[in-house]
Amino acid sequence: MPDPEHADAARALERFLLADPGQWPRLAPRVVAAVGDERLRGIVAATRDHVGEFTGVTDGPDGLVVRGTAGRALAFARADADGNLIHLLISPGPYRPARLRVPPGVRGAAGWAVWCLLLALRVAACWSAPSVTAWCADVLLVAAAYLVMEGLFTPARLPRWIRRAVEAGALVALSSAWRLAHLPAGRAGMQVAGALALVAGCVWYLARARRHRWGAPLSAPLHFPLRGGTWLIVQGGGRGLNHHLSVPEQRGALDVIGVGARGDRRHGGSAPEAYRIYGAQLYAPCDGLVVSAADGYADQTPGSIRYEPPYGNHVFIDTGAEVVKLAHLRPGSVSVAVGDRVRTGQPLGEVGNSGNTSEPHLHIHAERDGVGLDLRFTGIPGPLHRARVLRT
Repeated sequence: MPDPEHADAARALERFLLADPGQWPRLAPRVVAAVGDERLRGIVAATRDHVGEFTGVTDGPDGLVVRGTAGRALAFARADADGNLIHLLISPGPYRPARLRVPPGVRGAAGWAVWCLLLALRVAACWSAPSVTAWCADVLLVAAAYLVMEGLFTPARLPRWIRRAVEAGALVALSSAWRLAHLPAGRAGMQVAGALALVAGCVWYLARARRHRWGAPLSAPLHFPLRGGTWLIVQGGGRGLNHHLSVPEQRGALDVIGVGARGDRRHGGSAPEAYRIYGAQLYAPCDGLVVSAADGYADQTPGSIRYEPPYGNHVFIDTGAEVVKLAHLRPGSVSVAVGDRVRTGQPLGEVGNSGNTSEPHLHIHAERDGVGLDLRFTGIPGPLHRARVLRT
């Protein structure tokens, strides 16, 4: 069923794009005041360069779609009760919708199913190894598989019964050692050496990625902004463990979700409220001045992302030495505004699912002069990396 708010925004944006620029102050007074006439003309001109002449705006599953004679672009817009445009964001590149839409939950389940099948085949190989050396190579390959799984796939976000069943495969592989007394020695060769090198490479890579630091420290450690729960870092660390690395100011960012006593991150269902971290109270991690805050963006539907400002509802705090950013907050929960002075431990809002997010989580990073810093929290020693569990 079409969303009336999206439909109103599409009409307002279409009127704006098809109108003469001289009409913009009347059709979008807040946008013109915030962006400036010259910059706004540049944004619209750049959009026209890759979509051609504007023909209209429609609502789609990925956001508002600006249509032109030569292509399409994604956009986010909001309109007031009078139909005036009050917020505008247009993607800088062309829009090419996905030909096949597979829900992330299905993709994730399929990925784990394939991985478990491959793991089961390697475990089975331990029971059919023709020699001691072949068995050693197979066991080493199983060990490498578990290293990759624990280091890259964050199995702690799975329900405990699934995780324990997968981990039991290691015991099954090791229990095949009773066959060694009845097997020939075999030839020591490249198979064992290669498997050993693979295990060593996995250990080296994960240790390096988990302990990665940029050498750009905070002026002082922060206080962890979540309390009274078990939290899992799903993005954090070095290359391969943190998808934020490609954005300079976010290179030291963490994404955090909540997990229950049995390892599950949801109570059941697929709405934002079903996720354990959803609605968790956020507390100021530092003293400082609120330099940006937003509270009016709706939650995304978990598993799909409509185009909108990437941080969604957020609070940015300037400590005087860096800016600390907390993003993806619940709509209606932000309790501070631009210009407020906040103290460490002061409530700021609640975790939600607004912005560029496929499931409820907390995004936090600190930056100085547009460059991301290494995060540290009081009372939490050691490196912060994907798959680390924090209890507060």
